[in-house]
Amino acid sequence: MFTDACDRMGVTQSMGRTGSALDNAVAESFNSTLEFELLATTRFATRREARRAVAGFLDRYNHTRRHTACDNQAPVAYEQAQAAAAVPPTQAA
Repeated sequence: MFTDACDRMGVTQSMGRTGSALDNAVAESFNSTLEFELLATTRFATRREARRAVAGFLDRYNHTRRHTACDNQAPVAYEQAQAAAAVPPTQAA
């Protein structure tokens, strides 16, 4: 089940009220950015071309683009820094 998969991966599911706009705020913000920066400015000849362009956008969005919510780091770099800070250093014997 979905809940079990979330538990195994350490993901906390959203527990907001039904109809709460705050639950979808991050996803809506991303969708708006994708539409404004790529989809509204580009015409694609094929679905394959569109998929490739969106995949490239996602790669840049997560690996290069800086986000204010991530202390002006790219999301991947921010998560790596958070994970490194959470792991206690090994002690020399």
